[in-house]
Amino acid sequence: MTGMEVLVVGSGGREHALAIGLSESDSVFSVHCAPGNAGTSMVATNHNVPDSDIEGIVNLAKDLGVSLVVVGPEAPLVNGLSDRLRQESIPSFGPHSEGALLEGSKTHAKTVMQSLGIPTGRFERIDEIDSIEANLESFEPPWVIKRDVLAGGKGVTVTSSRKEAYEALRNGIETDGFVLVEEHLSGEEASVLVIMDESGYVMLPASQDHKRVGNNDQGPNTGGMGAYAPAPVATPSVLARTREEIVEPMHHHLRNSKIPYRGCLYVGLMIDENGAPSVVEFNVRLGDPEAQVTIPLFQTDLGLVLLAASRGNLSDVEVEFKEVHAATVVLASEGYPGDVISGRVIDGWDATIEEGQVLGFVHLAGANINDSGELISTGGRVLSSTGVAPSLDEALGAAYQIIEGINLKGSHYREDIGFRAIP
Repeated sequence: MTGMEVLVVGSGGREHALAIGLSESDSVFSVHCAPGNAGTSMVATNHNVPDSDIEGIVNLAKDLGVSLVVVGPEAPLVNGLSDRLRQESIPSFGPHSEGALLEGSKTHAKTVMQSLGIPTGRFERIDEIDSIEANLESFEPPWVIKRDVLAGGKGVTVTSSRKEAYEALRNGIETDGFVLVEEHLSGEEASVLVIMDESGYVMLPASQDHKRVGNNDQGPNTGGMGAYAPAPVATPSVLARTREEIVEPMHHHLRNSKIPYRGCLYVGLMIDENGAPSVVEFNVRLGDPEAQVTIPLFQTDLGLVLLAASRGNLSDVEVEFKEVHAATVVLASEGYPGDVISGRVIDGWDATIEEGQVLGFVHLAGANINDSGELISTGGRVLSSTGVAPSLDEALGAAYQIIEGINLKGSHYREDIGFRAIP
């Protein structure tokens, strides 16, 4: 036997993308997932250990004798999974609990940005319902209200309705004790995923997520309805400023922390009309669905990159990316992002495209296989159809060709992924 045994923690489309990327890595012998999903079961071995069970994951990693643990979701990181793994001398791709506070606490992230002079919107913390009106007066609409908790990408309210803003603030205070109101940043959003450790960092090709449930960015926020990469709004000039004004100071800060940051720093950007980037948010893991369109772009062995970052010697690896485009379109259950109807059979999900340099395939997320061998929906975002091709047009064409052939009663998807890049 040669190569690593790797354990991927999580159960979504991001984890399916990681499992595929790692299974295709020459450095990896086999992949395990905890708990995984129907998709990961096809390229890895699933283990029925929930990602919330920190000690269960640690014990599983020890029993399997893995060389590397890759943590997908944010909650296990905030709860100290990487801390515990490193106590057992098991390399973990994912920051320790203190580093994970950049996502676990919006207040902490904003305070760090302020102290480092990183461009971001003004914010205020509101603790008292009586002070809501005064704080609303001090910010121009639309108002941005953020809960200071992990909320699966859905803890943010952006609204020009004063009544809706007041209700979001009041509910946040009653639920969490306090809430943040932030200056609204205008422009075009993009995401830059940065793999980093104390030795260095690598900026992945920029991507663009589509948060709103409906076409033309209409309707409520979701965990993400699709994405594509590279995103042309992140021009060489924008990326140079992002590196100089955001990534460099954050890396300097994190590498000099008592425990260095080892993992992915997700930089959510707002790029204004002059090409100036500001930080909307930090996350401490690969995004979902951003992972589905950035992992396929790796030319360098993914296993080697993640292992190097987990050990603190990323600078020893030369990371290269393919000159291709990727796009993914999310298929959501009826009712998403509200009350979801699950338990329905999914047909046509196993279609693939392989036509020259154009590839099309499915990343599974909220889906499991029943005793009859049928794929059944189990969550809000069920799967995403992904295309990889020499051009964004072709990548989107492959993704839509596959998703149009999938049948799930009541399901829905956006028909305009990539609309900002392709008029």
